[in-house]
Amino acid sequence: MMFAELVCQSNFSFLEGASHPEELVNTAAFLGYEAITISDECSVAGVVRAHAEIKANGLPIKLLVGSLFRLEPDLKVCLLCPDKTAYAELCRVITNARRRSEKGHYALSEWDLKSVKSCLAIWLPAYNNNDRQWAEFFAKFFSERCWIGVSRLLNGNDNAHFAAAMSLSEKYCFPLVATNQALFHHPDRQQTQHVLHAIRTRSTVADLGRDGLPNQERSLKTLTKLTRLYPKAWLSESVSIASLCQFSLDELKYQYPSELVPNGYTATSYLRHCVEAGIKKRFKQGVPQPIRETIEKELALIHSEQFEYFFLTIYDIVQFAKSRGILYQGRGSAANSIVCYCLEITAVDPRQINVLFERFISKERNEPPDIDVDFEHERREEVIQYIYAKYGRERTALAASVTTFRFKSAFREVGKALGLPESLLGYWLKQFNLRDRTLGWQSQLQELGIDQDGRTVKLLISLTEDLIGFPRHLSQHVGGFVISAGPLYELVPVENAAMAERSVIQWDKDDLESLGLLKVDVLALGMLTAIRKAFSLIKERYQQDLSIPFISAHGSDKQVFKAICKADTVGVFQIESRAQMTMLPRLKPVSYYDLVVQIAIVRPGPIQGDMVHPYLLRRHGKAPVSYPSDEVKSVLSRTMGVPIFQEQVIQLAMVAAGFTGGEADQLRRAMASWKKNGKLRQFRSKLIDGMTQRGYKPQFAEQLFEQICGFGEYGFPESHSASFAVLAYASAWLKYYYPVEFYVGLLNSWPMGFYSPAQLIQDAARHQVYALPVDINESSIDHTVIDNHHFRLGLRQVNGLSDKAMNTLISQRPDKGFASLTEIKSLGLSRSELSALASANALKTLAKDRFNTRWQLMDSQLTLPLLKDQSESTSQMLAPTAVEDLIEDYASLNLSLSQHPVKLLLEQHPLPHLTLANEVLNRAHKSPIRVVGCVVGRQAPGTAGGVTFMTLEDYTGNLNVVVWQSTARLQKKAFISSKILEVRGILERSEEGVTHIIAGKLIDHSDKFEKLLMHSRDFH
Repeated sequence: MMFAELVCQSNFSFLEGASHPEELVNTAAFLGYEAITISDECSVAGVVRAHAEIKANGLPIKLLVGSLFRLEPDLKVCLLCPDKTAYAELCRVITNARRRSEKGHYALSEWDLKSVKSCLAIWLPAYNNNDRQWAEFFAKFFSERCWIGVSRLLNGNDNAHFAAAMSLSEKYCFPLVATNQALFHHPDRQQTQHVLHAIRTRSTVADLGRDGLPNQERSLKTLTKLTRLYPKAWLSESVSIASLCQFSLDELKYQYPSELVPNGYTATSYLRHCVEAGIKKRFKQGVPQPIRETIEKELALIHSEQFEYFFLTIYDIVQFAKSRGILYQGRGSAANSIVCYCLEITAVDPRQINVLFERFISKERNEPPDIDVDFEHERREEVIQYIYAKYGRERTALAASVTTFRFKSAFREVGKALGLPESLLGYWLKQFNLRDRTLGWQSQLQELGIDQDGRTVKLLISLTEDLIGFPRHLSQHVGGFVISAGPLYELVPVENAAMAERSVIQWDKDDLESLGLLKVDVLALGMLTAIRKAFSLIKERYQQDLSIPFISAHGSDKQVFKAICKADTVGVFQIESRAQMTMLPRLKPVSYYDLVVQIAIVRPGPIQGDMVHPYLLRRHGKAPVSYPSDEVKSVLSRTMGVPIFQEQVIQLAMVAAGFTGGEADQLRRAMASWKKNGKLRQFRSKLIDGMTQRGYKPQFAEQLFEQICGFGEYGFPESHSASFAVLAYASAWLKYYYPVEFYVGLLNSWPMGFYSPAQLIQDAARHQVYALPVDINESSIDHTVIDNHHFRLGLRQVNGLSDKAMNTLISQRPDKGFASLTEIKSLGLSRSELSALASANALKTLAKDRFNTRWQLMDSQLTLPLLKDQSESTSQMLAPTAVEDLIEDYASLNLSLSQHPVKLLLEQHPLPHLTLANEVLNRAHKSPIRVVGCVVGRQAPGTAGGVTFMTLEDYTGNLNVVVWQSTARLQKKAFISSKILEVRGILERSEEGVTHIIAGKLIDHSDKFEKLLMHSRDFH
């Protein structure tokens, strides 16, 4: 007996289906089904994953594409796609229904169904008085294309439903077909489905009552069981319907937008025209022959794969940005090709790096090259609107991003569904140290005294584990646009995004890659905004036009690299993290390419592959540099014989093991997902055999394979690192030569980067650049430069002050400034905004202090007509204490210019034998040490073996603390929740002078300032 499941919802029917698409197709294939439909509700979001799973594993099952719809009164119908025309029709219906409604909902109309001319319909009757109406509808509009789907759900109604279905079939000539209307692949998922149902309806499982599934019958069933449940003819009919459906997602072909090519040109000739024009700009002294040969090779490869329109689309977008003065930077192997350098997509001179073009353009896989373009984060919207204006919402939309349940959201939602109090769940979550990889959250739950043998707790644990990774909803990708020549909804359904005037397709970037569809990444980068603002300030003060290419031309400034080697890189792009700052004195970069290596080497890939120490030893002459062959030398010479970049691994597979470009790229893709599916292991024999056959020692081949495994999901491409290095150097150069403009540019671009405004201002003070307080008569909206050593905080720093209020204050401010609080009150600001100004002490020049200012602002009598000319109140409140000032500063500004919490702590609670940050260098290696500071950040990289790196800040600088896993576990509360932390431990210093404090005792001092609103950057 053969069977095809025609109505089946995956977990992309959000909060209804309880199995992944991959689980469904694997189980259906195992059970011997002929075919299966992934028919999520008004969606095809899950079907690509099922398609990819079948192809990747060669599953012996046919995948049908369809979608389930509901329409009042009581209509439930599944539309199937027999051919490509029907698929386009289905996508149009889904798009129309989704676009009529807000994000996450749809509104199907009868007209939508009447317009369907090619899809097949499986009608699922409601078995009530409305069935006759819909039977007549389908008889009229779906003649010979409609079947009645019948399900035996063992709920006590089956006999009546079967009789009703047969009656409708006889009267309206609709064939009957069996379907389980599957919601999960295995009966065990019924409990998961109950939880999803409760989450969707914002209730508890106990309150679902009759609305919940009464049994496990909505799962995929064995053929033996099916033959006992349904007549043979109904089962056979499912296979007959499946045979009518010949459409495959492989038939989808992308049509590039063609209007970018002017009359008189083909896409090929116009791309060459643009490249030749760029050559004259980039190579003013003439093109060296090797460069010309590479250009021709790249153009030929682009032509053979028909990617001209892709490159021209990117070129058009960046030319728009350039015309508007918007800074941008392209990255990716294709972006860093010489063609893209000539098209001004990137500022990276490819002569400085060795890009493997085959990584993104391979004849063995029909996929577009990957080019990411970063734009200023405050002006990217201009670029997005240009794209929408040029192509229209009918032809362009953002790729989706699938938001999934992570541990915290799964734990909280499952707990609520099981009836546990939300306050209790929140308390438990705060006690978990999720960075402790040797003690799982389940064990930590037991440590809290929770009885894990209780039924509710058992369910909480098992269902949370089930739910982790389940899709929750679709959101929009950060900037991946899909642009098509014709209506996009003929290729994939489009729905409304949460943001107004934004559209999102139902597939994410992985789905697009699986189908070989074009995605143009228009991304946002805060550092580009900061650099542009710094450039503007420099031009305003010195009439000097600076640019990233100008700074790059001075790419080996000794003074700049001296600062970099000292890890003076707070605020500098990419090399500002704790790990990067620790590596800088060890690697000692002195050139642009050293920065390329520096950025890539502090990644889990090189660390897990044990490549860092060999590279450093060779770099500093402490170990010999050797190569087993000239071919390997050609790949690894620029990194001292050690593979640092993802491209090098690919190149080694090609030159040492005989992989073709396409095979090597398949290796890259296996590397990217091997932790999930282990596919990397299947390349082991090919790689090792290929190398040993070419004369390489088995030991070298094994070592290379283990290094590849070390890269795992974390290999970093040289092409991306090269682009980042340009911005890293530019920001370091600005920090050294124009520090005040650099800091003001950063602060005016915040939120961005690694550090808070408070930390940036602390670092600025260490460079003799000082912030002046917010002042109602002196501050602009943005922070402003006063002189080479001072800048004024802007109104933007005041929490709770709206853009409208800031604009009112600046536009209405008299030339000589406001003279009284009455003038401020007359501007029409809300009470909360007036209070925000008072809390920030921005009105200090008009009143005694923030407490008295707030008191006078609360006095409403002076605003009365009879008293408007009276002098302001002379009643006084007690001035705030130093602690109260500190708390108000952080509450209103997120920083304090007058007090540092640690300094105030030590004044009120002296700690003997304390070492400040600026005194650490005077302490001996291995000496006991006692420090205290505000917790700036906690980092626990996956490569650190359970170690957490904490950064503390006192009023003289930063302290680097290492917390071993056992220390963190035994002192969990202080480790996780402290804002001001005392550490007693041992100081350690490396040969290069890198200093750490190995924590022993952790003492939380946060209670000294309970109301202090401070936030650390934890585990980013």
